[in-house]
Amino acid sequence: MKRKPQELFRLAREALLRAGSHEKMAEAAAQHLVRAEEQGLPTHGMSRVPFYCSMLRSGRADGQARPTMAAEKAGVCLIDNADGLPYESAAWAIEEVIQRARRNGIGFAGIRNSAHVGVLGIHLLKVAEAGMVGVAFTNSPAAIPPWGGKKALFGTDPVAFAFPRQGADPIVVDLALTTVTRGRIMVAMQKGEKIPEGWALDRHGKPTTDPKEAIEQGSLFPIGGTKGAMLALAFELVCAALTGAAIGPEADSFFSEQGNKPRIGQAFLAIDPGALAGMGKYFERVETVVRTMLADEGVRLPGAKRFASEKKLQKEGIEVADDLLARIEKLCTT
Repeated sequence: MKRKPQELFRLAREALLRAGSHEKMAEAAAQHLVRAEEQGLPTHGMSRVPFYCSMLRSGRADGQARPTMAAEKAGVCLIDNADGLPYESAAWAIEEVIQRARRNGIGFAGIRNSAHVGVLGIHLLKVAEAGMVGVAFTNSPAAIPPWGGKKALFGTDPVAFAFPRQGADPIVVDLALTTVTRGRIMVAMQKGEKIPEGWALDRHGKPTTDPKEAIEQGSLFPIGGTKGAMLALAFELVCAALTGAAIGPEADSFFSEQGNKPRIGQAFLAIDPGALAGMGKYFERVETVVRTMLADEGVRLPGAKRFASEKKLQKEGIEVADDLLARIEKLCTT
């Protein structure tokens, strides 16, 4: 059934409030989930509402948490998310990196005691709107074994980049370090469907088509084999060692009703091109790359599909499965 974005926002917000979130936390999370839906990313949209509500009700997330500044110096700062849903903290981190980059040329903000933060590329859009290059990292519950190992250690550890363009949508590169996102496996689990071979391993390190086994006990294939596993190590250290956050095995699955507070970490950067080559030269170089890419038939810019989806779905409405809507509507009344 198609619903207007405003209606989905109200549903998500009300469900989160009923689950124990304070208003600012609920609004920040609901706004992000709806934008993910608009961008054609339903695995990170309304399907997350029941899981977030479960985390709030079970105490895995603190609905009354307020982020605080834990440390700061010149161009860097560290925000303590205090175990809440981290969208308020992420918005604060983005504000901080933009302001610090304006003063110093570059800004860095880490977040600790955090949880699932949604689509990194969406968070970075405000950095691009400010005319800066944005970079974002997050770690997550263990999903990838070290290369040669069988036991999951690193998370899917997504990374995103946003490059502003002059008079056009930014280039947004946003990806996880696994062959498929855990969100797609989550959706398969919700629907009772099997997953293709090549997506995940079971607890014994063997290929599995069982999404529940993959999510709760198994691990996922890294992109690029050894190279993907090495990137996962690097991103895990950026998110955990620089912020003091938990590493993958210390955080229970986002999709389990029972478990600990994840307490993972994120890192956001903003870089001011004006402090380096200058804005004119930066835009000229970006457009040279873009023209060269698009001269090759069949190439599309990363992020273009999301922006096209956003324009279309804001007008036409967003298709959400009836059973999911029913679950969320029930959460709004209990």
